Amino acid sequence: MATTERHSRRTLPLTSAITFLGFLDTHLLIPVLALYASKLGAGIGMVGLIVGLYSIINTPANILFGQLIDRIGHRAPLIGGLAGNALSMVLYSFTRSPLHLILVRALHGTSGALVAPSTMSIIANHPAAQRRGRSMSLYGIALAGASLVGYPASGLIASRLGFNAVFFFGASAAFIGVLLSLTLPGTSASAGKRPASLRGLQEVRSILSRSKLVPSYVAVFAQYFTFGGVVTLLPLHVQRLGMTSLEIGMLLATFSVVFILTQLPSGAISDRAGRSRPIIAGLLCVIVSLAILPLMSVFVSLALAMALYGAGYGLLFPAISALLTDHTGAEERGLATGLFHALLTAGVAIGAPLMGWLGSLTTTGIGLMMTAIPMLLALVVALRFLRRP
Repeated sequence: MATTERHSRRTLPLTSAITFLGFLDTHLLIPVLALYASKLGAGIGMVGLIVGLYSIINTPANILFGQLIDRIGHRAPLIGGLAGNALSMVLYSFTRSPLHLILVRALHGTSGALVAPSTMSIIANHPAAQRRGRSMSLYGIALAGASLVGYPASGLIASRLGFNAVFFFGASAAFIGVLLSLTLPGTSASAGKRPASLRGLQEVRSILSRSKLVPSYVAVFAQYFTFGGVVTLLPLHVQRLGMTSLEIGMLLATFSVVFILTQLPSGAISDRAGRSRPIIAGLLCVIVSLAILPLMSVFVSLALAMALYGAGYGLLFPAISALLTDHTGAEERGLATGLFHALLTAGVAIGAPLMGWLGSLTTTGIGLMMTAIPMLLALVVALRFLRRP
């Protein structure tokens, strides 16, 4: 028992560090990829395809590779995914045309789909049931930390040293992740087996139809659909208020910092009081913040609204992640976490263009308010399914 506890204590922080490194490359690319594609001669439509191609490929690949992880364990897919990320980042620097960039982007989306379900399933499989919320909060902190570091670092490095420096910095981070992954213990034989009765779409259907998992899947899609809309519309809305990119960056940083700080307390609350309370509280915080955000016109009030938005995310993410692990077995967690990340990626990929289009038809303020609609629907689903005995 003591050996298992020490093993768990070592695995959780190590996997969290690997998660941070495994997602840093994608966040480094977000601020500069469109500019890089334009530099290579891509038109506006081609730029949109290049930026979105990662999500287009990554979404179904998460589901396929989740099943692979259930068959063979997490260690080999994780190492392969991180190595693919490192290779992709290096190859970005050698692209000479939009077509080259499309091919590299496709490789990157594929390798990234190995990293996400691997790291999440490792954390989900190790902690004791009474500490799953706190353990999943470490995972959420790693994801949020990658964006908090990646966005400003990318802009700073690109402005001082150029695009290639961003690519090689991301490749180095992914390679360090490979080295750390080599020290992780392998999956036990029992954890790598899948039930013979479940195959392909049947297994996907079985997990998606599980009533206790429905709130988790609906909430993560709504959460990141909303996020895609916010990061698309907020800069335009704030700019129309007469503020600069500095204020936009500070507002997004406020969101990220509060998101990170809220997760550990939220994970502890969900372990003690159950998953439903932080899930419902988080959804309510997000809904209220999005309702008041367009009504604010000065920086301080906007920052307070973004802090409430970040608190809602911090309350929500550890609880819906832990809910997923509560109602899945070790032999199916690869697929369950793959579906989770597929919906996360799909949420951003669909939410950003759709809410941007709706904002262009109305106003950015109305568009921001409308981003609360998916969260309202997620709240209805949570109240219906989490109240069931």
